[in-house]
Amino acid sequence: MQAVDQVVRDRLYSDVILVRQVAEYIVSSGGKRLRPMMVLLSAKALGYEGTHHRELAGVIEFIHTSTLLHDDVVDESDLRRGRDTANVLFGNAASVLVGDFLYSRAFQMMVSCGSLQIMQVLADTTNIIAEGEVLQLMNIGNVDIDEAAYLKVIRYKTAKLFEAAARLGAILAESDNDTEDRMARFGMHLGTAFQIIDDVLDYSGKASEIGKTLGDDLAEGKATLPLIHVMSHGTAEAANIVRTALQHANRDELPAVLKAVEASGSLEYARAVATKEAQLAKDCLEGLNTNPYLQSLLLLADISINRNS
Repeated sequence: MQAVDQVVRDRLYSDVILVRQVAEYIVSSGGKRLRPMMVLLSAKALGYEGTHHRELAGVIEFIHTSTLLHDDVVDESDLRRGRDTANVLFGNAASVLVGDFLYSRAFQMMVSCGSLQIMQVLADTTNIIAEGEVLQLMNIGNVDIDEAAYLKVIRYKTAKLFEAAARLGAILAESDNDTEDRMARFGMHLGTAFQIIDDVLDYSGKASEIGKTLGDDLAEGKATLPLIHVMSHGTAEAANIVRTALQHANRDELPAVLKAVEASGSLEYARAVATKEAQLAKDCLEGLNTNPYLQSLLLLADISINRNS
């Protein structure tokens, strides 16, 4: 990971000082680095001995970072990882344009690996992520969204990059098609579990730990799994409270929404769905040769659901 961090800093360089300032700010603001970590671990778990996994881990981190820049502009967010968002400090225009720079730099980097298969995976991945962003936008304020539609959004928007990260390691290791597909499904299920827990923490975490303001999803009119469960399985009163708060995207209704979520057992339900996804992820790795890297991937699946931030 130290080598990946060096790749990231080297590749951040631009003659345009504002590009360097914004990119450096967002990349240095922390984060779990799970996605690039998965590239490294999946490659080494399957016996890869080269160094291209470091460059591809940097590619994954750049793609992720560019989506964060764009997300914060679209969502009008002002806090991420406990710090002001880049759009607050530098403005929306700079954030969008530097996000574009990071996307294009990622594609420059992936070309250096000399693999059409890798470029195809990443091109498809970025396209699906964009579709996920649009799907999420279309569902803002939608109180009729069901669990299947919600899962489709997060599998496009979030889990797809986890899936790509794990698949890239298998491609580098020249694994057979079955192993590659299993590694990709591992990433998809882990990414799904990770995002569900993120959505749970928006109604159960502490702002100081999760690094953002509680109730952000409500204020943006996003119907995530805890709220979908209330609307479909809670009492008529609880469902009506959530529906009204979502339709008006009203953070002031957060205390009432939290009571409705708690009374409906919706956080427990969402955690159970995430736990099932994490187990499905681990099941994908059954039968592969055990080594410390594979064990670390299994540990990541557990960490994705057992966290407070």
